[in-house]
This record gives sequence, structure tokens and C-alpha cells, in this order.
Amino acid sequence: MENRVSEVADGITRVTLALPLGIDHVHCYLLRSGKDGWTIVDTGLGLAEAEERWRAVLLLVGGRVDRIVVTHFHPDHVGAARPLGALTGAPVHQGKIDYAQCLRAWGPGRSPERFYAYMREHGMPVDHSESMRSEGDRLAEWVHYQPNPEPLTPGERIDGWEVLHLPGHADGHLALLRDGVLIAGDALLATISPNVGLYHDAEPDPLGDYLGSLERIVELAPRVAFAGHGPTIDDPPARARELIAHHGERLEATGAALEGTPRTAYDVSLLLFPDPLPRGLRRFALAETRAHLEYLVLRDRAQRIAADGVTAYAAG
Repeated sequence: MENRVSEVADGITRVTLALPLGIDHVHCYLLRSGKDGWTIVDTGLGLAEAEERWRAVLLLVGGRVDRIVVTHFHPDHVGAARPLGALTGAPVHQGKIDYAQCLRAWGPGRSPERFYAYMREHGMPVDHSESMRSEGDRLAEWVHYQPNPEPLTPGERIDGWEVLHLPGHADGHLALLRDGVLIAGDALLATISPNVGLYHDAEPDPLGDYLGSLERIVELAPRVAFAGHGPTIDDPPARARELIAHHGERLEATGAALEGTPRTAYDVSLLLFPDPLPRGLRRFALAETRAHLEYLVLRDRAQRIAADGVTAYAAG
């Protein structure tokens, strides 16, 4: 996919950047700030050409950049925050929860060994977890977050946009809402379900958190949502209800997979996501499966069994 710049609404410009990942693009947004300024939401990957790509975008749209907002710490959203901040001279804003998770994932204390051990604990074969090492190292090279960003607090307003905390896809995921327009990040996507995974250094019930975020979107009833990937969402409450129903069905399938012999999250993921997946994507399937399993455990609908360094699940 080629990089694209398009005006999607009055005062909102979408910048679509190509990605060399399983998903081939990410959308960033420029929100008109005052008469001739912009707020940039999300930054794309910190590839070698990131500054060049953004320089071309800014020359095209004109005006100054007043601030940069990061919705969440995933590489395709935070990766170019530091070079974009240096290019524009604009402060980078990020939520406190999200920045703490960003440091754990990409900072000097990053511990990939804990991640691989976590994958093995939940049933991933050793050779599969080890084969992900080079991919993880490559991703880390593409993440140039901004140290000590300006903290964003849910409920505050930035140039009239209300900051929303919509956790689930990431614990500290933020979105912006103004006049019925939701800049959604990855909290809501039109054609796919945002990955909701449980990892070793995250909140214990991401699926419960995500269902709460979807209910909040239904209650807020924005008229349109601009997402981090895929097309514009013309009826965000309806899409949120679809995703709630989807996860209800997934929970039923997860519970059914536990009848009989206890299974690890990896084994259950092979039943819930039976199509062949690259090993790097299988980790997302495992993490999402575990989020569903723990949702059931926390509500006494399944039980967790830990023995000999391996965690398995059985019917509750």
C-alpha cells in the first residue's frame, strides 16, 4: 500500500502510512488546531524513512504542528513519536498508564525473555517462541517513543477534544471525542476485531475492560469514528454492539473448548483460530485466547490449573 493523504471531514486530514507488518497500513490524523495549526494523532512506525514521510505530509498540508497525541504504545502508533517531535518541535502527549507500558515494552529495561517465557508457560512450543525473537528485535528497532511525554489525563480537553480512556486493546488506550466525532485509534475498527490480548505485564482482565469500553461508545453515541486501520465507521454504536456480540460468541466457543481434558491457552487458540497463522501472529491468537479464558475464570465459569511451570484451563 502507498502512503496517502486525504481530507476525511472538515478540519480532519487522514494520513495513511504503509506498514511492513501483518497489517499493511496505519491511519494517523491531523486535526485542525486554531486557524493554521494541527494536532497530530499517532505517528506510524519509526522506520528509517519516517521523518522523510512526515516532512512530505507537512509540506502538503501546510501550517504548524501544535502537539502530537499518541493513542497507545503499539509500534505502529508510537514508533515515530520522537523523530516527529524533533521534526516539528511540537510536544508529544501520551497517557500515564500507556507511557508506563511503553517503557516496559520498548524502554531500556525491556525484557523479551519474560515475554518468551510467558508464551511457553501458556503452551507455545519452545521452537515457536524462540523463532519470534528476531521479529521482536526488529520491531524494537522501529520504536522511537518520546521520553517523558506530556501526560494526558482522561477527561481533560485538548483544543476542544475530550480525552477518553478506552482500555482493552491496550490498558492505557486513549481516544478523542468532539462534536460527535471519535478519533478512535484501535479501540474500534470497521472490518476486523481489535486484538484484545492478555500479557504478563498487563491488567488482569483486558476483555472485561474492552467490553466496558464498547458499552461506553454505545452510550456516548458518536456519529462517526475515524479508526487506526480500515475504513471510516459511519455508525460507531452499531459497530460496538457487533463487537460485543462477537466476543459473546467467542466466550461461548472458549468455554466449549474446555469440556474434557484441561488445555493450555495455546491449545485452545488452535481451536478458536484454526487457520494456519505465521508464528508471529499466533502469539496474538494465544494472547487473545488467554484474555477470554481469564474472563471466564474471573467470573467462575472456568478454572486455571498451574503445575510444573505450565498453566492450563478447565471447565468451571
